[in-house]
Amino acid sequence: MKTLQHKFVEFIPDVLEDDTLYISIEYCTAVHKCVCGCGSEVVTPISPTDWELTFNGKTISLSPSIGNWNFECKSHYWIIKNKVKHARKWDDKEIDYNRTADSKKKRKYFKKRK
Repeated sequence: MKTLQHKFVEFIPDVLEDDTLYISIEYCTAVHKCVCGCGSEVVTPISPTDWELTFNGKTISLSPSIGNWNFECKSHYWIIKNKVKHARKWDDKEIDYNRTADSKKKRKYFKKRK
């Protein structure tokens, strides 16, 4: 199982190191290179409607899973306590359903904020 190191930074660097999760608390963002090895930059916004970051003093977890549906690799995985746990690939129907559900969840969240 692949292990990522994490680095708390103010700004995400221009060049990302392999197997490193950069976390900017100030900008509510976590960024890393796709763990499949394709080299794509994965941006996970940290917010009530996107990803939740957990730091236990030693390791980082992101929830929900990371699905890189816009990348050619379409990798899908979890980052749990700095470990990458690969998930099964989703088909196009599952991806579309999840995108629709995410959009509904965001609309509902922001509607309550008004």
